[in-house]
Amino acid sequence: MPEEIIWRWGPLSRRINPVTGYRLAWATVLTLCVVMTSLSLGKVILSPWQVLDILASAETGGVHFIVEQLRLPRTLMAWLVGAALAVSGLILQSIVRNPLASPDLLGITSGASAAAVLYLAFFSLTLGSSGLPLAAMAGAGLAAAAIYLLAWQQGASPLRLVLVGVGISALLAAVTTFLLVFSPLSTTLSAYVWLAGSVYGATWQETQTLSLWLLVQIPLLIFLARQVMVQQLDDSLAQGIGVRVQWLRACLLFASVALAGTAVAWAGGVAFVGLIAPHIAKKLVPPGFAGQAVMSALVGGLLVLVADLIGRTLFLPADLPAGIFVAALGTPFFLYLLIKQRH
Repeated sequence: MPEEIIWRWGPLSRRINPVTGYRLAWATVLTLCVVMTSLSLGKVILSPWQVLDILASAETGGVHFIVEQLRLPRTLMAWLVGAALAVSGLILQSIVRNPLASPDLLGITSGASAAAVLYLAFFSLTLGSSGLPLAAMAGAGLAAAAIYLLAWQQGASPLRLVLVGVGISALLAAVTTFLLVFSPLSTTLSAYVWLAGSVYGATWQETQTLSLWLLVQIPLLIFLARQVMVQQLDDSLAQGIGVRVQWLRACLLFASVALAGTAVAWAGGVAFVGLIAPHIAKKLVPPGFAGQAVMSALVGGLLVLVADLIGRTLFLPADLPAGIFVAALGTPFFLYLLIKQRH
């Protein structure tokens, strides 16, 4: 088997590593197995064959409603959220050259959370809940813009982005707590569930809207894919070979914020996915942004899928937010990375 396959189509060309393709195929199969498990388990337990028969049937009542209207959109929502957060984390780690970088540690998730709580506290009664995703995305964008501007000093260096991001994240967390203290009790309870990160009650309309927001961003990711690895170089070296480092860094930061903000807007503050998934992906596939991005998406989707499956099946009749179980896994992993960095 050759080490690499060169694929060409007109002016386009791509190197394909067979090892990457093989492992991505296995990750896809594992994802499909977890999806089938998620559709099968719950208060009503079904066999995989029953689930397949239901999906192929045109009926709508009984167990068909449970699988097609309750479990399937929730399962797809969980995977999409995990995939978006994972790719966002991979981009951020490339930008700042720090394995500890992720949307929730650099203030992007905190910005979305603060804006969402503000919306829930003061605007949800008059405008309804439909504006919550837009508020969260706006908050993520404003937080990222503030981080970039405050980190700017003849350019935004990776170190300054990290330091400013951590500071902004702490400030926005304090703002969120302040808003919760002075919010009505009903708003506070809703906000806490949202902040924990949950895909409870996901509908087909929400899942389709989230899918469209993510699909719009794919062309930008494809355009920037070849440039991501350049961020691993020293700024002076990259500029020496003709790369517009600051412009590229700003575009990549925008792409990362768009992915994370979109995911957080629909699922709340699911933490650590953007930190864990890229590390696992880098262990599984050789260097190269395209392969690592796809693997990160698969791993991130699996993390949130499994967390949501645990939250809604192991503690019946309670339905716990998926973010709790992702955090339970992410905290020791974060500590492991910190200890590893010291050595």
